[in-house]
Amino acid sequence: MARKRDTVVLARRSVLTGGLALAATRSVWAQGFAGLSDDADGFALPDPAYQLIFPHDHGAHPEFRTEWWYLTATLVDASGRHCGVQWTLFRSALEPVEAKGWTSPQIWMGHAALTSSTVHRFAERFARGGIGQAGVTADPFAAWIDDWTMKGRAGEGLSHLDLTARGDDFAYNLTLSADGPLVLHGQNGFSEKALDGRASHYYSQPAFTARGVVTFPGEDPVAVTGRAWLDREWSSAPMAVDQKGWDWFALDFTDGTQLMAARMRGTGTPFTAATWIGADGKPDPYPDGALKLTPGQKASVAGREVPVEWHLALPARGIDVTVRALNPDAWMGTAFAYWEGPVEITDRRSGEALGRGYLEMTGYD
Repeated sequence: MARKRDTVVLARRSVLTGGLALAATRSVWAQGFAGLSDDADGFALPDPAYQLIFPHDHGAHPEFRTEWWYLTATLVDASGRHCGVQWTLFRSALEPVEAKGWTSPQIWMGHAALTSSTVHRFAERFARGGIGQAGVTADPFAAWIDDWTMKGRAGEGLSHLDLTARGDDFAYNLTLSADGPLVLHGQNGFSEKALDGRASHYYSQPAFTARGVVTFPGEDPVAVTGRAWLDREWSSAPMAVDQKGWDWFALDFTDGTQLMAARMRGTGTPFTAATWIGADGKPDPYPDGALKLTPGQKASVAGREVPVEWHLALPARGIDVTVRALNPDAWMGTAFAYWEGPVEITDRRSGEALGRGYLEMTGYD
């Protein structure tokens, strides 16, 4: 009888934790997309003079209101089927402090997804901080929420990671090995998002070789290989009040070069940012206006009209490409809904295949 009572208590606590996390997170993220244009309210703000420190900055920054550890991977199995996975851990804070136990003001949210040309599955989890259910450590690096984990090795930063997540009818387990350096976006990791100086601290490890297994609904696990890209970003109010969302691209070209491209979208002229990454891993950031993003074909997804084709140009690098969704229906119907999925890159004039990547689009009502 005692064991049954303990099970009921734990179940109730799990429901309570999820409900509190969802309610608190929505109260924190209430404006723009996920409230990221709210006033900072005593939280720390990004500083252009700050020099990123590793492995320290792989860990959490509770003095800032929000941050994320965001990994995407483009994969292929032995039959030639292309797919992608997403693994994301978000942290948001009710107060700019940390505390142990149930008094912790930290709220954690996890998203996982598996997407092919015909399948899109996703899952979501919530947790309160301070009780060990979710969190991040810097060295050895580890990020987790329940049994979803991204783990590194002591003294090796983000060089090697083991990644796992599962939903009701999908799963993946990958090993990631970095073959390039960390990339700092913007001004040494200070990444502006708006003309008024709103910014985040932002860096990536965009150069992982990935291998492992994925499990599609109703199928046995299959072996996959490919490339993965991890984004790290934290701030307290990165969006201007007139911005409602963003369109973000992480592109891997077949010649070994890469591109992070983004535009912050709202009622005014979109604000753009880009980082060109050479085959040697050296980044070259570009300011607002250098990147040209034009929506193309749209699809009706979850009752919204969402661009699933883009014309992307970075004239300074001779880039003029078309980016198309592998699966137009890759909608993340999570607490804060958005579109996220793998894409294919082709030359805009010749149609030649140039690579693959990931696209995220937020703020589409």
